Amino acid sequence: MSFTLLLQSAAVTDAAVDTTQKTGVKEVPLWDIIDQSNGGIGWIVNLILLLMFGYAVFIFVERYLALQKASKEEKGLLSQIKDLINSGNIEGAKNLCNRSNSPAARMLEKGISRLGRPLDSVATSIENTGKLEIMRLEQRLSFLATASGAGPMIGFFGTVVGMVVVFIDLQNSASLELKVIAPGMMTAMVTTVEGLIVGIISFMGYNHLTAKIGKIIYQMENTAIEFIDLLHEPGK
Repeated sequence: MSFTLLLQSAAVTDAAVDTTQKTGVKEVPLWDIIDQSNGGIGWIVNLILLLMFGYAVFIFVERYLALQKASKEEKGLLSQIKDLINSGNIEGAKNLCNRSNSPAARMLEKGISRLGRPLDSVATSIENTGKLEIMRLEQRLSFLATASGAGPMIGFFGTVVGMVVVFIDLQNSASLELKVIAPGMMTAMVTTVEGLIVGIISFMGYNHLTAKIGKIIYQMENTAIEFIDLLHEPGK
């Protein structure tokens, strides 16, 4: 029984090989496909999309690591600051915030440095520092937002250019052959795919990072509220 199955499997394999040889279809490496799409100004579109993709990936990785670091909140930080302030060790509280090196800690450090002034002044300094920290967290994210829309549009531009090349080649050709229109079609199709890849990666990366920033902002706001409540306690 097993010998019969082996013979059938061998027969199917031989038939597939024969079919491939008869049709003349061969696998084309991805690099060759991209190289064929570089006709005309296709190489410019490909280069722009490649640079956009590389920079988008760099921004995502760099911001992701930075946000991961910023989201790590030291446990018991606020309670330690409370104990130091109650004991009158203001410099110790500031040094503790410096060692933490997180957006919330830097925000608290600014508020601690304003102790002794009216609470409105302390709250304002904390709020302004928080805004600066948020801007620092969001740096370079605007490129991802731009690339999510510009990438597909640049790819569509390459598609239009490729189709124009196809019609020009057809007009100047004496006969209708596939090899005549292939370069233009390659430019049209490849740039479309590249533009969509850039747009999808940038869009998903931007939304993911924005969500992480939202969580960090919530932590910062919660920490600021608890710190102000601490200053409102009797005896402060």
